[in-house]
Amino acid sequence: MLPTVHANYRYFEIYDKTGKIIDQWFGGGQDLTPYYLFKEDAKYFHQVCKKACDEHNSTFYPKFKKQCDDYFWSSHREEARGIGGLFFDYCKSSEEMGLENWYRFVTEVGNSFLEAYTPIVEKRKKLDYSQANRTWQEIRHGRYIEFNLLHDKGTLFGLKTNGRTESILMSLPPHAQWIYDYHPAKNSEEEKLLEVLAHPKDWL
Repeated sequence: MLPTVHANYRYFEIYDKTGKIIDQWFGGGQDLTPYYLFKEDAKYFHQVCKKACDEHNSTFYPKFKKQCDDYFWSSHREEARGIGGLFFDYCKSSEEMGLENWYRFVTEVGNSFLEAYTPIVEKRKKLDYSQANRTWQEIRHGRYIEFNLLHDKGTLFGLKTNGRTESILMSLPPHAQWIYDYHPAKNSEEEKLLEVLAHPKDWL
C-alpha cells in the first residue's frame, strides 16, 4: 500500500581542456508512484512540492509539475508512471535567476522530500494487504521497469557511457511481473488507478 518515491537532485559542470568551467546547471525533482491511489496522499505530496516552489517563484510549481507529467509518461502504454511531482533540468544562470538562487531552490526542494513522503509512509505502512494486492504491485513494478529501461534519459545515458551498470540498474524493483494483456476488474481500485494514470491531473 506504500507508493514508490523517486528523488534526484543534481549539479553539473562542464570544463574545457584548460580546466575552465564552460557550462553549469542544476536539475532534479521528486515524484510519487502509487499502486493503490489514496487521493489525500497525492494532494498532500503535491502541496509540499508547491510550498517548496512558492518560496522562490510562484510559476515554478505549475511549470515543473507539467514537466514532470510530460517526462514520466510511458508513450508505449499511454499512461503516466505515477501521479507526478516536480521535474526540472538545465537550470542555468540568467538575469532572472542566478546560480546561487538555483542552488537555494534545489536545496529547498531537496529539504522538502522527507516532509512530503514520510507522513505517507507512516500512514500506510501498517495497512493489511492480500496476495492479490501484492500481485498487482508486482505488475505495476513491471511498468516502472519498462519506463526506466525504455524512456528514462538518465538510465540510457549511464548505460551508453560505460557507467556502473549495477548502480544504474539498482532502482529496478527486485520483484516484478508481466501478464499478457492484463486488465483489472471493472470498478476495482486497480482500475481506478489506471484511469488516473491515463490522464495526469491537477491535484491541488
